[in-house]
Amino acid sequence: YEYANRKVCELFGVPMAGVVGKTDAAFFDEVTVARIRTNDLRVIQHGERVEEEETNTSLDGTQEHTYLSVKIPLRREDGSIHALCGISTDITRHKQAEQAIHHLAFYDPLTQLPNRRLLLERMQLALRAHTRDRQCGALLFIDVDNFKDLNDTLGHQLGDELLRQIAQRLGTCIRSQDTLARQGGDEFVVLLQGLHASLEVAVQQARQVADKVLARLHEPYLLKNQQYTSSASIGVTMITPNALNQEELLKQADLAMYQAKSQGRNAVRFFDPQMQSQVNARTAIEADIRKGITAGEFVLHYQPQVDAQGRICAYEALARWHHPQRGLVPPMEFIGVAENAGLILPLGEWLLNAACRQLVTWADHADMAHRTVAINVSARQFRQPHFVESVQSALSTTGAAPNRLELELTESLLVDDVSSVVAKMNALKSVGVRLSLDDFGTGYSSLSMLKRLPLDQLKIDQTFVRDLLTDPQDASIVRAIVAMGQSLNLQVIAEGVETQ
Repeated sequence: YEYANRKVCELFGVPMAGVVGKTDAAFFDEVTVARIRTNDLRVIQHGERVEEEETNTSLDGTQEHTYLSVKIPLRREDGSIHALCGISTDITRHKQAEQAIHHLAFYDPLTQLPNRRLLLERMQLALRAHTRDRQCGALLFIDVDNFKDLNDTLGHQLGDELLRQIAQRLGTCIRSQDTLARQGGDEFVVLLQGLHASLEVAVQQARQVADKVLARLHEPYLLKNQQYTSSASIGVTMITPNALNQEELLKQADLAMYQAKSQGRNAVRFFDPQMQSQVNARTAIEADIRKGITAGEFVLHYQPQVDAQGRICAYEALARWHHPQRGLVPPMEFIGVAENAGLILPLGEWLLNAACRQLVTWADHADMAHRTVAINVSARQFRQPHFVESVQSALSTTGAAPNRLELELTESLLVDDVSSVVAKMNALKSVGVRLSLDDFGTGYSSLSMLKRLPLDQLKIDQTFVRDLLTDPQDASIVRAIVAMGQSLNLQVIAEGVETQ
């Protein structure tokens, strides 16, 4: 060094006298010195102007700076080179900011795993590689079972800690060339690359990884000094040469994951075309239901409820669908789809208003005016914040008598916040509406729970009624329910009575 300005001296930590006469070896590590020497020789021996972005590490390894450097030859009057001049701009902070922005854009802040955006990029590269090399791969879609329950009971902080531990465990189940990403929420995706060229062998390889993940995630976790056990549902789709695009593969793996959930959770399922056709059919039904509600294709059929003398005392309103192509569609074919798609809310509102209008019509007939109409209310519909107001609106708009309307609620409501459920039921009772507990005996209610509920009626599930005359256990259960209802001053009705 023949000269160095003040900033260089500050960087080296010595005065000008400590720089002049020294070489790079006095200030940088061996790797950095070798790279600097290569570029210096290009300038001095060949007269090149060298521009590059360089990262230099201090001799003690404690400091690392990135510079945008320019090195130019210094010439004598005859054109010969006698030295070089290096001018560097410190862009360390700029590079750090770039890295931070890149990390925010492509990585999940909670688990530090690649996010969906980076996953899609790597999938695109993997698809090209598999097509070029004629190899197979696999996509594993992993969803944590019952994660919402943990969040609701123990809080989001412990939920986040569980996700971090799951991410660490997943990382131990895959190879360095594979990609583990967090799709979002409690969903993770594993991209397995370079599996066997034979699809049959590749499927076995993917299955081994999925089974390993399943076992690893089922081991106990330590959350706030307490053990917690979790599980996962895994959907797998295979990536073959000339496979579909990234989004389609993710959809297939997602469908397979939901198949695993529907078959009991803590399981692995592979995608197949039949699964896709089932989803397409379900999507078509959803569209038809949505259109059918608007077009007035739904009607109510009224099933009589009779007393011990066989006299009709009430009716249950049952929804039927007059489909323009399929004819009369029974509820078992559309209620479940409507529930999953959220269409049960507009359908339930239509049913409520239609039943109220029917009550008003019957009020003009002496032999019908005293009869009650019962309608089923889904748990999702009941949990709506303004459900009580919607019932009041239907009654006031139609002019129906509140004491002739009976709402049948299921025991699944009692799994959640019981206090909130009881408050809503009391609000409905204050309006004058009757309340019945449907499918009694198959759910979650207990004696202490029943005592808190402002019910008018228990409805015995037909699974106990069907074999009442031949199965002594069913007879004993029905007898106990009747006695319980009488002791709590509740009416008891049995569904599924088909013979004299």
